Amino acid sequence: MQKFPGKTSRTFKREGIKSRFNRSILKKDRQRKFTATSPQVSPNPKYRLFVVWGILIAACLGLGINLYRLQIVDGAKLTQKARNQQMFRMRPFIPRRQILDRNNRVVAMDQPVYTLYIHPTLFGKNKSRSEIARQLGTILNQDPEELEAKFNKQKSGILISSKLAEEVADQIAGLKLNGIDLRKKFSRYYPYQDLVSDVVGYVNSDRRGKAGIEYSQEKFLERSIKAVHMSRDGTTGGLVANRVPDGFLNVDKLQMQLTIDIRLQRATREALKQQIEKYQAKRGAVIVMDSWDGSILALACQPTYNPNKNFTQDDISLFKNWAVADLYEPGSTFKPLNVAIALETGSIQPNDVFRDTGLIKVADREIRNAERNSNGNISVAEILQTSSNIGMVKIIQRLQPSIYYGWLERIGLGQKSDVDLPSETNSRLKPQEEFTNSPIEPATASFGQGFSLTALQLVQMHGALANGGKLVTPHVVKGLIDNKGQMHTQPNLSAPRQVFSPQTTQTVLEMMESVVDQGSGKAAQIPGYRIAGKTGTAEKAGATGGYISGSKITSFVSILPVESPRYVVLALVDEPKGENTYGSTVAAPIAKEVMEALISIEKIPPTGSR
Repeated sequence: MQKFPGKTSRTFKREGIKSRFNRSILKKDRQRKFTATSPQVSPNPKYRLFVVWGILIAACLGLGINLYRLQIVDGAKLTQKARNQQMFRMRPFIPRRQILDRNNRVVAMDQPVYTLYIHPTLFGKNKSRSEIARQLGTILNQDPEELEAKFNKQKSGILISSKLAEEVADQIAGLKLNGIDLRKKFSRYYPYQDLVSDVVGYVNSDRRGKAGIEYSQEKFLERSIKAVHMSRDGTTGGLVANRVPDGFLNVDKLQMQLTIDIRLQRATREALKQQIEKYQAKRGAVIVMDSWDGSILALACQPTYNPNKNFTQDDISLFKNWAVADLYEPGSTFKPLNVAIALETGSIQPNDVFRDTGLIKVADREIRNAERNSNGNISVAEILQTSSNIGMVKIIQRLQPSIYYGWLERIGLGQKSDVDLPSETNSRLKPQEEFTNSPIEPATASFGQGFSLTALQLVQMHGALANGGKLVTPHVVKGLIDNKGQMHTQPNLSAPRQVFSPQTTQTVLEMMESVVDQGSGKAAQIPGYRIAGKTGTAEKAGATGGYISGSKITSFVSILPVESPRYVVLALVDEPKGENTYGSTVAAPIAKEVMEALISIEKIPPTGSR
């Protein structure tokens, strides 16, 4: 046993105990270090499970609430939104109704036309561009070189024509060329071109009526048809009919019939056009009306327009029918109506005589006859024959101004005629207080000045002289008829309104007959027929008041036959140029030609042959 000097057994024992203590301390230190660097273990494993379940339950609850909102709260709204995205209403194209004249001649119709596009990139190698240009040029009546130049400028989508007739399109399709694109559509067509444009009007490129009855009667010209509900196929995106309504394929065959007679319309326009050219007038108009029911048999304005052309090619003012839309002072053509008012009120008797000195002073104004002449003692009939302003002033001076004003309103001044054409203007009459408190107003109104109306309204008023005293509603639409000629729908017109007695109107007609037989209306005489008439030569009122020097409207209104009065004819010529331009020389010859055509068409027998 080795000996260690200086150390006893007790010493060794203490050192051993100390060594074991140190090793224990080191072991505990290592355990503490290991514990500090190692992850903590949850003292309760169930806690983590509860957390996970809580999250899942909250998520499910949230999804359930959102599902309830989508399906219950917002369900109806979202369903409708989805349907709106998936479905739509489609209204198939249906042609507008045809328009016929009173004898079933077609004056407006829809016809198929084709738009031609060329795609040179698809021509292929079988035919050259020059050969294709030559073939198309022959059919289209176009220069082949110009067509080929178009082919070389653009690879595809070249517009060649937008209104090809069906027979031309058939010829092009028959060539069976690649790169030819013909697209069918419908276009409104007017076989008589400008003949009836003042009445019929036209439709624009969007197929909306813009003038005439195409505009005012559009709701009757558009055929009603039920819409088809379409939806998109979820796979291909194609359109599928969801529901086809009953009777979808049953399109009515109704057509709109007018009161216009094409034969009379043609004669009317020709007579008007000749006089306007002869006197280099600004414009003119002629109206023929059947006073028994207000049917307008002819209505022509000149100049006019061709509704088959693009509307931008003409003066847009032509689209407005000035016989309906523009006001003018009628002048002497209103005198028979004033005579009727005076007779109806008992202010005058047919045999009364008045002194015409050629001049009369009213308040601070002097009134003269148009020709600055005096007629001496003249009867009421002679006042109309000579168109005496002085005689008319004296007749109206026998009426109280308030009574006279009431009668002017009664026969329609200040109102419209309620014609079925668009853009009609109200006639104008001064306010009652101004009219009745100023002596000059009734005086000037006595010879047709100081107020204004439309040409059509003057015809309506003279219609009351022709039919025994009733104001009827002028109209151009007869109704909707089927292909067998049976009437289905007629316009709802105002009932005729009695304004004069038959005795008064017959007396005035006989006075107007003397105007044609012996007075200023001789140019309208037709042998064998009794015709009543009245000339008019009125100064044109300026836009700012007063009258335009040297500017006038000439007119002539006639009624025939006197023994059985029915038809009213009015001819107007605005601003004729040259010497001797009066109602008797410019307008009366037009009315005569129109009446001769009317007699032939309506087969009116001569006087005494009934």
